[in-house]
Amino acid sequence: MDLTNLESIKAVNETTVEFNLVEPRSTFIYDLRYVGIVPSDSYDNNTYGENPIGTGPYVLDHWDKGQQAIFKVNDNYYGQKPYFTQITLLFPEEATWLELAKSGDVDVVPVATSALNQSVDGYQFVEKSAGRAQGVSFPYLPDTGDSWNGTWKIGNNVTSDKAIRQALNVGVDRQAMCDEIFSGHATPEYTSVDTRDYANSNAKVQDGDVDAAKQILKEGGWTDTDGDGIVEKDGVKASFDLYYPPDYLDRQSLSTVFAEQAKELGIEVNLVGADWDTIYANMYSSAALMQQTSPDPYKSIYQQYHSKEADGFYMNPGLYNNTDSDKLMDEAMHSSDLNAANTLWSESALVNGGGWGPAGDAPFVWLVNYDYNYFIKDGIDIGEQPDGLGNDILINVCDWTRTNSTA
Repeated sequence: MDLTNLESIKAVNETTVEFNLVEPRSTFIYDLRYVGIVPSDSYDNNTYGENPIGTGPYVLDHWDKGQQAIFKVNDNYYGQKPYFTQITLLFPEEATWLELAKSGDVDVVPVATSALNQSVDGYQFVEKSAGRAQGVSFPYLPDTGDSWNGTWKIGNNVTSDKAIRQALNVGVDRQAMCDEIFSGHATPEYTSVDTRDYANSNAKVQDGDVDAAKQILKEGGWTDTDGDGIVEKDGVKASFDLYYPPDYLDRQSLSTVFAEQAKELGIEVNLVGADWDTIYANMYSSAALMQQTSPDPYKSIYQQYHSKEADGFYMNPGLYNNTDSDKLMDEAMHSSDLNAANTLWSESALVNGGGWGPAGDAPFVWLVNYDYNYFIKDGIDIGEQPDGLGNDILINVCDWTRTNSTA
């Protein structure tokens, strides 16, 4: 958590805390959600995460790494006392989720992509939105032989061509992906922030138009001269690698369908399943299947698209840069008016024919907004939950009860 912009904090009274910033920061309110309680006299960065301090309704009782974490009621909690006196969080592999639900031994289980069409006796299927955008990042710079730290290659002579990026954004069929891969439990995604207050509908494109995509390629100088179905330009094949994490079935499936649809346009996408260290080491020179869920525009827009030098950090993996977008993002960051900031964030997606949206420079091809889905045991009432926070199913845990049961 970067709090370098925080100048001072003081307690005004028993219920009010005042934060003084070095300069205006419209996204500061989002940072506060993740600020933990740190003891000033005994903080140890190596052990703090295993013994966290908090003021929530539960406290960590004990943690069996890789297996489970058990939380018990915090007797000092200031708010509503929760119905459940203990919560046990398990850490199972995705491949076991369905069988775990079928065992009946757990109350809440995530639904794997492969099980979206299935039902489990004694459980209800619950779908929650969260703005989980998934898509493909493109290296924005050409290959000039540069590298980061002498190891991570920078640049790609195919994806650095705007015609390639635009054609893929226009030619892919996002709705088909939602239906085929996610059984309708997803919606088409274009900008990565379509569902946010700072979205820009004008930055979207009409997709699923193969003919239009091929025309974009043709006008950009990409043609199939040897009849192999893959277009070329100046002797360079429209071919690039796409890295994805194979342990995530949703991303594996999305990568596969994306490659199939790209081939219809005359673009070859070579799939490479790899661990995250390998993905990060190749993200500056190859495409990568990425995901972002943050409602904070600093993370979902500023870090994702503001120009920067290669630093080995996964944000802005294509090293996208646009001076006009940068200016608007900087103004949004330093605005003291949230509504004005949201307008600026929106405008940065499409400005002077460029910007980070698909109708602009198209540094990504965002594909789907995948909902969070759960099998929840009959009798568990999770109450009324806020919209757009499906990734945090426990957000209102104090409202949860077990009905029709004496347990």
